[in-house]
Amino acid sequence: MEATAPVRVLLVGDDPLARSGLAFRLAHEPGVVLAGESGVSDLASALASHRPRVLLRDLGPGPPGSPFSPEASVDSLVLVPDSEGAAVALSSGARGVLERSADGPRLAAALLAVARGLVVLDPALAGALLGERSRALAGHAEPLTPREVEALGLLARGLSNKEIAHRLGISEHTAKFHVNAILGKLGVQSRLEAVVRAFQLGLVAL
Repeated sequence: MEATAPVRVLLVGDDPLARSGLAFRLAHEPGVVLAGESGVSDLASALASHRPRVLLRDLGPGPPGSPFSPEASVDSLVLVPDSEGAAVALSSGARGVLERSADGPRLAAALLAVARGLVVLDPALAGALLGERSRALAGHAEPLTPREVEALGLLARGLSNKEIAHRLGISEHTAKFHVNAILGKLGVQSRLEAVVRAFQLGLVAL
């Protein structure tokens, strides 16, 4: 059987020392290969030159700015200092967020998950991301039907309504109905919030 090719990762951040530290942490992790490094202002040219599968973006220790440039067209894992940075990253389109202190094995595992289309969320950030609304709802979510649980599992893997429909053997309209029902029962507004909420309730594992 042919071995799976390593995931090509581009390190993105404005601090060269931070990028060097990330490169050191990932240097001997299996399944990932460092395609290169880039500052935020040089991201467009770096994407064209290195053709990465995933961006590993260090948001830095300070107040969060936008973690992406408009040219960032590949999935991203963003390292953040706190829940505020995580919220900025997720709202900007990040596929996953981890605390900046994550070690090499955690970074590699998260990068591989992002490359497979999964959502990655550091458990230490989950509660703060959903705020008081999720804490008030804790333990009071309306039970999901068995079919909704199946759809939720696929939703957590990053599948679209069309892909969920194909996997479950149902129409896309029915898949959309199930997803909307899941959002309503979990008391959230978006698919990502649904995954985070489901993780908090133990309905899915990230």
